[in-house]
Amino acid sequence: MPSKSSARLAALTVAAVCSAASTVVLISPAHADTVRVHDIQGSTRISAYAGKQVTGVTGIVTGVRTYGSSRGFWMQDPNPDADPATSEGLFVFTSSAPKVAVGDAVSVSGTVSEFVPGGTSSGNQSLTQLSRATVTVVSSGNALPAPAVVDADSVPDAYAPQPNGSINALPLEPGTYALDYYESLEGMNIRVSDTRVVGATDPYTELWVTVKPEENASRRGGTVYGSYGSQNTGRLQIQSLGRAADFPDANVGDTLAGATTGPLDYNQYGGYTLVANELGTLKSGGLERETTREQRNGELAVATYNVENLDPSDDTFDAHASAIVNNLASPDIVSLEEIQDNNGATNDGTVAADRTVTKLIDAIVAAGGPRYDWRGIDPANGTDGGEPGGNIRQVFLFNPDRVSFKDRAGGDATTAVGVTEERGRAALTVSPGRIAPADAAWRNSRKPLAGEFVFRGRTVILIANHFNSKGGDQSLTSQYQPPARNSETQRHLQAAAVNAFVKDVLDVQKNAAVIVLGDINDFEFSETTNILERDGALWSAIKSLPRSERYSYTYQGNSQVLDQILISPAIRRGYDFEYDSVHVNAEFHDQISDHDPQVLRFHP
Repeated sequence: MPSKSSARLAALTVAAVCSAASTVVLISPAHADTVRVHDIQGSTRISAYAGKQVTGVTGIVTGVRTYGSSRGFWMQDPNPDADPATSEGLFVFTSSAPKVAVGDAVSVSGTVSEFVPGGTSSGNQSLTQLSRATVTVVSSGNALPAPAVVDADSVPDAYAPQPNGSINALPLEPGTYALDYYESLEGMNIRVSDTRVVGATDPYTELWVTVKPEENASRRGGTVYGSYGSQNTGRLQIQSLGRAADFPDANVGDTLAGATTGPLDYNQYGGYTLVANELGTLKSGGLERETTREQRNGELAVATYNVENLDPSDDTFDAHASAIVNNLASPDIVSLEEIQDNNGATNDGTVAADRTVTKLIDAIVAAGGPRYDWRGIDPANGTDGGEPGGNIRQVFLFNPDRVSFKDRAGGDATTAVGVTEERGRAALTVSPGRIAPADAAWRNSRKPLAGEFVFRGRTVILIANHFNSKGGDQSLTSQYQPPARNSETQRHLQAAAVNAFVKDVLDVQKNAAVIVLGDINDFEFSETTNILERDGALWSAIKSLPRSERYSYTYQGNSQVLDQILISPAIRRGYDFEYDSVHVNAEFHDQISDHDPQVLRFHP
């Protein structure tokens, strides 16, 4: 399958080379053993034959991969043993295009290895495979072993054992744990039928389905990730062994009708993956992009929207403008995340973003929206993370016909904003200003942008955020259970800094209207959110929605919260507020950002 992104697809597949850095080699004997596939796979994740030469391993070819840097084929023994923990399938890595066809009966000799996609430092599980293989085709046109049916009844509800360490050496319990069940099918021909799409087709020619349609279902067809202990065991990634052009452009809520069949692989970007020889027929679920209502008289509408590395060279300005005007109903204030500088990823020291922001404002006007004014602070070059050269930052757009901005001079990349009292009310020392930019919490990360707004005579303090990303965390399918979330450490420091700043405001004015919003890069049930909410200073307003509607992002088939708007007690208890997660991106294959915007409306 020629890929839409060959470099990424190469990484998606299991291995180009069985390097020492990513292959587990246990022993190195001088002789070769004649064994069956289920002997090689064994009843744990690590083969007892790893590093050992084997000869005369027989099976029927069930799938051939001719693309990417992990060319090879899957074979399956048509005569299984009686142990449900031992897989009958195996991947044979050939490096070049394999000279076998589906239905060939083969005899293979080679070296058993345990390849870890992403390298051993990733914490991923390994894939048992044969490498340096000699392949003999015994016959052709043979019937394939009947595919194992993967459905709601076969996949256990419990996700994985929880040893607080590696699960590699544990005996597989495929009737008890979902990860053990999938591991017991590694390399085998499997089938799912009439599965609902829970992760839209992405640029790398893959999508996610669920075999458990009732499992934490969102009202729009997705699967909601609502806690660390509810990983949604029915999710399964789908790739194809066919042409990329034939892969369906699916949205969440669509269905792959009929059978989808192929070998079960394991890769770095999603874990267990059905690599299909046979794809179900795409049946549309009719999902449409949401539109929120317009703010009523006396309501202030505030939104947050991650526009995904927007720079003047992008072709998405009109689409973003339409989303802001038509889907978000032109909020009074919009906090934008991932605004890049005027030449994007060109790394030449440019930090100003006026061209980027002005181009978006002009597009909003052309779409029928207001001519927003804006405020922001240029970061110091190369200090705020994100795409190298891009200098991403947060920016406030505001409609000057509805709301005014209180400018207080002195804010820049390195000056910390503080809180003062002005006629008995909390005020910022600089506006716009950045919270504790020299604090280690913000090293190589976006500093919060604080600003003072006035709506109908009432001051509202907004703090726009883009917390540290989840990059480097172990995956849900990691060999380590529960997986380590190392990126949380910095987000916890960031949340504590923002919480302390909000408390400074509330210490001056108990009933101050404070809104903390943006791409928090963490869940509403996370410790990051708990720290932001500490001592009642804030409350995440997305929790006012039903659980089936709490998401702003879809990752590996899990609909989850990353973008949040948190409110101070005065707004939560003293004002009539309404929250909306406006689903315009995350569930769609033709998304212009991977985030859904969030809107809060209230009466100050």
